[in-house]
Amino acid sequence: MSQYVLALDQGTTSSRAIVFDDTARIVAIAQQEFEQIYPAPGHVEHNPEAIWETQLATARAVLTDAGIDAGDLAAVGIANQRETTVVWERDSGRPVANAIVWQSRVTADRCARLKAAGYESLFREKTGLVLDPYFSGTKVAHLLDEIDGLRERAERGEVLFGTIDSFLAWRLTGGRRHVTDVSNASRTLLLNIHTLEWDDELLKILDVPRAMLPEVVESSEVIGDLEPEILGAAVPLAGMAGDQQSATFGQACFSVGEAKNTYGTGCFLLMNTGEEAVQSEGGLLTTVGWSLGGKVTYCLEGAVFVGGAVVQWLRDGLGLISQASEIEALAAECESTDGVYLVPAFVGLGAPYWDPSARGTVIGITRGTARPQLARAALESIAYQSRDLLELMQREAGVRLEGLRVDGGASANDLLMQFQADLLDVDVLRPEILETTALGAARFAGLATGFWESAEEIAAAWRLERQFSCEMDNAQRQRLYEGWQRAVKRSRDWAE
Repeated sequence: MSQYVLALDQGTTSSRAIVFDDTARIVAIAQQEFEQIYPAPGHVEHNPEAIWETQLATARAVLTDAGIDAGDLAAVGIANQRETTVVWERDSGRPVANAIVWQSRVTADRCARLKAAGYESLFREKTGLVLDPYFSGTKVAHLLDEIDGLRERAERGEVLFGTIDSFLAWRLTGGRRHVTDVSNASRTLLLNIHTLEWDDELLKILDVPRAMLPEVVESSEVIGDLEPEILGAAVPLAGMAGDQQSATFGQACFSVGEAKNTYGTGCFLLMNTGEEAVQSEGGLLTTVGWSLGGKVTYCLEGAVFVGGAVVQWLRDGLGLISQASEIEALAAECESTDGVYLVPAFVGLGAPYWDPSARGTVIGITRGTARPQLARAALESIAYQSRDLLELMQREAGVRLEGLRVDGGASANDLLMQFQADLLDVDVLRPEILETTALGAARFAGLATGFWESAEEIAAAWRLERQFSCEMDNAQRQRLYEGWQRAVKRSRDWAE
């Protein structure tokens, strides 16, 4: 009898694989980083072959580490960095170019032209998204324009488009399935989130041929078997979702008004709005959470481009720390930043500002400012950006959040989590299992294959590890946040 589920967690900086047992206990984890490619300021690429090679290597390694083989797996699920855009040849499976990463601002001018042409409201209404370089539609249009003859090849069906889930599914099934799940499709600017179909009007505006698009499937369904030589058995690929939707499912945010915040490379706050696609007027995104058993769940989302990546910058860019894990101890050497704010707008600002011209700012520096203040300001910037999102989200959803479930690497940082609770005046709830993105992928795959029975079973299994409650008075909270808002204002409208 199959006793395990394998989750492939393909992220922005690394590929990971995790084996879960039937109690959702982590049996083994494998991880490999891969190269980040920066061809120009604000432009980020990945080599799709590096993504595939590291994901395959971790999948094989984790089975060895767990002491099992592929025959012990009930299913495989995928969670992936969203929006990152890959175009590959149908016949050979080879990518035609590097993948354009979700962080890349290479299509900022294209988005500005679309806005100037009056298309913003149309895209907003149909897709729930804003016209921003973040999303896949303008990225694939950019590739079609930049590579000679590519659009014609796409029209003939010779090349295929997909987000990372689609590319991995293609490779895993030996090119038999060109699919994407509805949560990933909802991040492309090409899917009508109300009909759940590719939208011909939007495709025409962006000049993207329908022939290159993947089939849209549910987040939890048997897609097809893996090629046996990949892991050693024809295991069913049975779940796919964008990483943030997967984390929301892994956090068991199944009721309207429940929310989670993932502290990863970026920060992503999602709130379940049920079967209603709540349209935001203030810069949040309306997105498909998941589709399960024919029922679609929508979410409101706020996306912060630079969350934990600011710690990487302190390490790799400034050399303030040698390892990311050192940040908490360094920040704890001071009780406050002494008025220093760091706005990490390295690639512009995401929700709720959507300002691609914003740039990183450190403000309030005095002669007494030292490494601890900068480290603390970097951590606090993550919490400030999350408050920007949550205030707007509660207002637009018409709910008062009782508790915020958290996950991602930086959620293990007690100093950050306490400051987040102080700044929000909301309980911050950290679960026993922080690997909620991978857990969500495993849950989707397990539900599709009968490994787990129901969402109710999953919700009952969620366990709290620690609760952080507000310890800050309202006057201090407002004073600090007003300082942040002033700092953000200084960072905006900077790049030409």
